[in-house]
Amino acid sequence: MDRVRAKKHLGQHFLKDLNIAERITTSMGAEAPKMVLEIGPGMGVLTQFLLKNKELDLHLVEIDRASVAYLKKKYPELENKIVEGDFLRMDLAKQFSEPFAVIGNFPYNISSQILFKLIENKDLIPELVGMFQKEVAERVAAGPGSKTYGVISVLLQAYYNIDYLFTVHENVFDPPPKVKSGVIRVYRNDRDKLPCDEKLFKRIVKVGFNQRRKTLSNSLKSILLDSKPQNEVFRKRPEQLSVQEFIELTNLIEKLIAEKS
Repeated sequence: MDRVRAKKHLGQHFLKDLNIAERITTSMGAEAPKMVLEIGPGMGVLTQFLLKNKELDLHLVEIDRASVAYLKKKYPELENKIVEGDFLRMDLAKQFSEPFAVIGNFPYNISSQILFKLIENKDLIPELVGMFQKEVAERVAAGPGSKTYGVISVLLQAYYNIDYLFTVHENVFDPPPKVKSGVIRVYRNDRDKLPCDEKLFKRIVKVGFNQRRKTLSNSLKSILLDSKPQNEVFRKRPEQLSVQEFIELTNLIEKLIAEKS
């Protein structure tokens, strides 16, 4: 069977190390749904190990036509469970009627977008295990006070717990990327919804980190309007706040806005 050539414009780097592939596929938690969607399986290096677990109801989504043809030949039992298309454009609620886990060696060029789509579908996807560019994986797992803690860290950690599992060297890929990779496990926490205005919460996080070196009283001027809040929290910078403190800040700002109107 002809191998699939990695395509640069799709950000493809095929994992060659079978030990790492197996380690990724066994990193899902015991509570993860039995329905699993693998994103960007390529030539099926993770797929072969996922299929060994007979409890799983495995589905694949792959944008590369050559990879889809290869997978259908190699894994005929998945013929009707392979979607040729772009995960980022999929209407997941239409595609899946029950919760599912996500797994994959994700293309670096869309990895952040995959995480934002995860947040949008948090009630449908309770768990994700995946390989990202190491810098992205570290940013997602970073806590308050870290230089890498940012928008994606706060928005994801509002709804999910994150475990940084292990680092993967460049030389186990074909072609090798220019950077190391990191594997993370992301799984739902106890918050069904935030105890604040979720839209305002997201806006505050994004606007605050847009000028992360400024104090919140300066970076949030566009939201605060003419309010000059005296609360201590406004003298802090965004990376100093935990998710819970961002929730409290959102409620405080909502109250300030209501008082102004």
